[in-house]
Amino acid sequence: MKKNLLAAAMAAALSAAVPASAASLIDDASKAWTFQHSASNGFLSEIVSFDSATKTLWVAGVSGVDVLDAATGSFLQRIDVSPWGAINSVSVHNGIAAFAIENTADRTQPGVVKLFDTHTRALASGVNSITVGALPDMLTFTKDGSKLLVANEATPNTYGSRIGTTVPRVYGAAPNDPVGSVSIIDMNTRSVSATATLAGVAQTGSHIRSNTGMDFEPEYIAVNAAGTQAYVSLQEANAMGVLNLQTGRFESVIGLGAKDFSLPGNRIDPLNNGNKTGTSGYDLISPNVKGLYMPDGMAVYERNGQTYVLLANEGDFREDDGDRSAASSLGATGTLTNLRVSNTDSSTGNLYAAGGRSFSIRATDGTIIYDSGEILDREAMTLGIYNDARSRDKGVEPESVEVMTIGDRSFAFVGLERTAYNNDDAAVGSRVAALAVFDITDPAHTTFVRMLKSDGDMAPEGLEGYVLDGYAYIAFSNEVSSTTSVFRLAPVPEPETYAMLLAGLGLIGLAARRRLG
Repeated sequence: MKKNLLAAAMAAALSAAVPASAASLIDDASKAWTFQHSASNGFLSEIVSFDSATKTLWVAGVSGVDVLDAATGSFLQRIDVSPWGAINSVSVHNGIAAFAIENTADRTQPGVVKLFDTHTRALASGVNSITVGALPDMLTFTKDGSKLLVANEATPNTYGSRIGTTVPRVYGAAPNDPVGSVSIIDMNTRSVSATATLAGVAQTGSHIRSNTGMDFEPEYIAVNAAGTQAYVSLQEANAMGVLNLQTGRFESVIGLGAKDFSLPGNRIDPLNNGNKTGTSGYDLISPNVKGLYMPDGMAVYERNGQTYVLLANEGDFREDDGDRSAASSLGATGTLTNLRVSNTDSSTGNLYAAGGRSFSIRATDGTIIYDSGEILDREAMTLGIYNDARSRDKGVEPESVEVMTIGDRSFAFVGLERTAYNNDDAAVGSRVAALAVFDITDPAHTTFVRMLKSDGDMAPEGLEGYVLDGYAYIAFSNEVSSTTSVFRLAPVPEPETYAMLLAGLGLIGLAARRRLG
């Protein structure tokens, strides 16, 4: 009896400081603010990064960076980058904001990283300009800030031509295809210490796309907590590169395989027929089709000494869509007529669509630990924000993923690029952004929590979680609406609260054991 009373007392004390469940943590999430960016000089809200030193958000938008107050959304300054090119990404660490800027005169030529001081909002003192590879698309710091990694996508201006008439199609090499790479910048010297490329790297897994008329194109980078390895999405190739940051070389390219949409829980809507009457009016079916995962945004998560890679399985084709065809051109009829598929992987009766229409968790060797199946599309349908006009493409198009730990729970936030009211992503009144929330505290038993819906925003491209004044927030930059918005999620207990609580519980338990002994 005394033991039961002790257990109850301990549980009550713990619940007073630690939220009881994932659902209760996020239930009270609400929009804190929205900022509408000025479209002057071609600005378009794309990527957002938080600076804890100045409590500001830095939003990259093609022609410049808008700096906003993270608490209120107040506009502070616009930094014009157009004299150097176009900005694709921003990342902030320890008072330094790094800008990834492509050469707009010729994107196949080297790009540049510019370093800014977040306090002065001017170019940082000392070395502040570093030449990197062609079309730097994304950049991120290691956790300790000692390295800055830059994904150089290196997209060609003209793709390779088709060879022969066989199906699946095969494309030759592009006439001028710069080398896709990751630049590793040593922040102590502010110079490139290594440029990691992918030619000749060992390949594992399956369904690596190498016949598309272009080389590997690094898209996104996620770094483990120790700063020893990075995981790089090679989206169009349906692969992930594993980069050793100690040697500065890629160790492997892992093919991410294909998702079977005919299996239970993996249904898709391929019809593109304009249904918009709720879940009963959409056409989720289990067709004989597979999806190539092709992730865009990535994140890493550490649990019980293991590193997990989280991926937003958006799917993507070449810019000119040369590797894309309607399934009808490969003999598909009926419900699959309009589905857009990869013509470098598909043949009659064996169709491969782009994207997994899902969010996945994988081990570092590529093994799937969890996949959200049909949840993203289905939940958007339930909320009336599924854009059926995108059914033949990639559904809601999971674009980005961010991990946050609040109290004793860890969450993945997945930005969905294609949601809208009334199947209309052009009309202002139809604009709505959505972030899917998953509890990933136990990766193997990940659960869907809820969808955060934000009217007036559209096409979240970048996500950034941050803690400010005792609360957890998630910021999201929206490409179509050119807005940046923030959800206030939940209060965050101070680490000292947990330490004191656990120490107190330990003393209570010790005293009780002595009394009961």
